[in-house]
Amino acid sequence: MPPKKAPAPERRVLLGRPSNNLKIGIVGLPNVGKSSFFNVLSKTDLGKSANFPYATIEPEEARVHVPDLRFEWLCELYKPKSRVPAHLTCIDIAGLTAGASTGAGLGNAFLANVRDVDGIFQVVRAFDDAEVTHVEGDVDPVRDMEIISTELRLKDMEWVEKELERRKKSGRSLGNSSLADKARKEEIATIEKVFKQLSDNKDVRKGDWNPKEIDLINSLHLLTAKPITYLVNLSEKDYVRKKNKWLPKIKQWIDENNPGDPLIPFSVAFEERLAQLSPEEQVEEEKNVGALSNLGKITIAGYTSLDLIRYFTCGPDEVRAWTIRAGTKAPQAAGVIHSDFENKFVCGEIMSFADLKEYGSESAVKAAGKLRQQGKPYEMVDGDIAYWKAGS
Repeated sequence: MPPKKAPAPERRVLLGRPSNNLKIGIVGLPNVGKSSFFNVLSKTDLGKSANFPYATIEPEEARVHVPDLRFEWLCELYKPKSRVPAHLTCIDIAGLTAGASTGAGLGNAFLANVRDVDGIFQVVRAFDDAEVTHVEGDVDPVRDMEIISTELRLKDMEWVEKELERRKKSGRSLGNSSLADKARKEEIATIEKVFKQLSDNKDVRKGDWNPKEIDLINSLHLLTAKPITYLVNLSEKDYVRKKNKWLPKIKQWIDENNPGDPLIPFSVAFEERLAQLSPEEQVEEEKNVGALSNLGKITIAGYTSLDLIRYFTCGPDEVRAWTIRAGTKAPQAAGVIHSDFENKFVCGEIMSFADLKEYGSESAVKAAGKLRQQGKPYEMVDGDIAYWKAGS
């Protein structure tokens, strides 16, 4: 008997929009440091920071350079005329308050802004300052996290319930005979499963979903399906001494409610002070106080949370990092440069960054047999260096 065919690998589907142009939104209660953080992260003064709620109304957008030592090394090797690093698009969103899901504090508009982004930087205030009022009256970051979590989940429940009602109404006449009817019944069952997840006070992104269910969830654009990176804004004193009374409680809340989500302490006050210095002075000041800026770490965490990776194209004219989602095949990766590269794709000549660094030059990589020709099925790996061949 001929050997049985191995089962086809399950199709890989990621939560979120199937796009490489993803955005991350800065979310939190008013007066926790969101706009000030946005300004130091983006090196702009677009964010409207003020000591009152809703200083920010319309969202602001900026592209933030993603630090990458590999990119810097490639630029040293090729000495190109042009350098284009990877970027993360960040959006400053106005503060959410308790009751936002029912419209309180312009909540409907602000939650719509959250719906438009693909991931969340949740800024949590863990510093006391009599000069900076707190919308809830006192500083309690665990309560604040609970408020944001509850409002996002309640809004999702509202949207999912409406979608469930709409589909059930249109599905009353469904039979069991056709494949289309069965597919629509499966979709209704998936939406019921999503509603149950939310009703159990669990974010959608923490559910166990198969590829078909993820396809449907992605079409709903749910708030709790978006990845969250928690950023705890400390006083400069607490950040430098690496100690704060709230941090253990914040970590415990994340472990209990959203296990596995990143937690990054930082200090807007410290970052603002560093931003006033030259690069050389920044390095010296970091040495003096014994603490480093965390903006690079935060940017990389946000980029990674969106399942983004990058590949490079290199030459004397330009070294460039191209952002793609994990799991992207070679033709689609080439299409990020130009649609013709995808439509008329022939193959890619690929080498890994690690091989180029080990052997020191393209010719040495080629001589070692490490330059590979890859066809349409090839799935790109973070750090690949690619040269595309396309038909005329």
